[in-house]
Amino acid sequence: MLRRIIIILTLSLLASQINGQFLQSLKEKVKDKTKDRIEQKIDEGIDKTLDGTEDALSGSDEDMEYDEMSTEGESNEMKTSAVVKQQDLKTYSKFYFIPGEEVIFFDDFSDVPIGDFPLQWNTTSSAEVVTVNNAPGKWLKLMSEFAYYSPELKVSFPENFTIEFDAIYTGNVDWLLEIYQNNSDYLENGYVPGDAGMSIRFIYEEIVIGNYSNVEEKDDRGQIGQSFGKEINPGEVIRYSIWGQNQRLRVYVNDAKVIDIPRAIPRKYDLNYMRIGCMDALILGNFRVAVGAPDTRSRLITEGKLVTRGITFDSGSDVIKPESFGILKEIADVLKENSSVRIKIVGHTDSDGADDMNLTLSKKRAAAVKNALSKQFGIDASRMETDGMGESQPVSSNSTPEGKANNRRVEFIKL
Repeated sequence: MLRRIIIILTLSLLASQINGQFLQSLKEKVKDKTKDRIEQKIDEGIDKTLDGTEDALSGSDEDMEYDEMSTEGESNEMKTSAVVKQQDLKTYSKFYFIPGEEVIFFDDFSDVPIGDFPLQWNTTSSAEVVTVNNAPGKWLKLMSEFAYYSPELKVSFPENFTIEFDAIYTGNVDWLLEIYQNNSDYLENGYVPGDAGMSIRFIYEEIVIGNYSNVEEKDDRGQIGQSFGKEINPGEVIRYSIWGQNQRLRVYVNDAKVIDIPRAIPRKYDLNYMRIGCMDALILGNFRVAVGAPDTRSRLITEGKLVTRGITFDSGSDVIKPESFGILKEIADVLKENSSVRIKIVGHTDSDGADDMNLTLSKKRAAAVKNALSKQFGIDASRMETDGMGESQPVSSNSTPEGKANNRRVEFIKL
């Protein structure tokens, strides 16, 4: 019954776009449904999770327990290593998302003081950086009233791009991400922005894809994606991965692919802007935009070297994040197809923290990759050597978040 109500609600929202009453209709209908839904969760005991999360997310409450800023010479990664827990890569066994390699925007808010608005973002309202009690690092808490937020990319979206981020909800699940052509220097606050673009709207377990390319009429067309079959609870960390290839759009929620549409992205326009619109409180973390996906076969076998930033780790540890499964599987498949090839796995870090700590961390991460390829993908361990270079071989400046993200990498070298 709940799923049927949500589908009816979604269809009614699409209809309301035509008569120009979308936003008001959305707010009224979702809030009515959300009220009933949250009350039911409270009856089931979810109130404890919600109360604890809201207490930790309040960036202005005096009794908020903030994480301390890193001290000089101490890596933000190394500070949180005590809370790291091993996660099984096999939980993402059907996750074939391949992160882009060249990072063009990255923000984990680690350099932003608690309570401040991050300099890499723009907004029509306000937001603040906070910490939460159930996840490490810093997060960006968006306002609970309708507003738009935009990461300042400074480049256009290429034909092949990826977007990744984590999200936490404190109540309603109702927000959208838009990519569009913007010829203005300002963040637009109208319902249909720019000259052309596409949108991904998240309403509980349903996802609605819309695109428009008629500049005069801004004709908006949408499709309803399948539910990813998992109820979202307040306080839960949800991982979103978005993959654009020319006009094709794929959207993953945690380890499940829920959208795969071949003609979702209008490509005759310069898609140079992204904005996020939310109706209610939304908390974002680890926001990453990158170009392209690696061609593992040509790079590792024919060129003799593959550099990837798609293998990621929990902060300050050698624990591989489950969303790294896709690229690890690609590399394992190449090694299985070329059984005589031996490789060296080399870890690299950014410059945050002490040199010796980063060197040790890079070696441990390389060993963790070898261990995963051997134990979870069946690659003979004798075919792999490992090493770590720490921060000694940067490929980008460590003065920007994007540069640091590009320096945190794993290299595979054919021996």
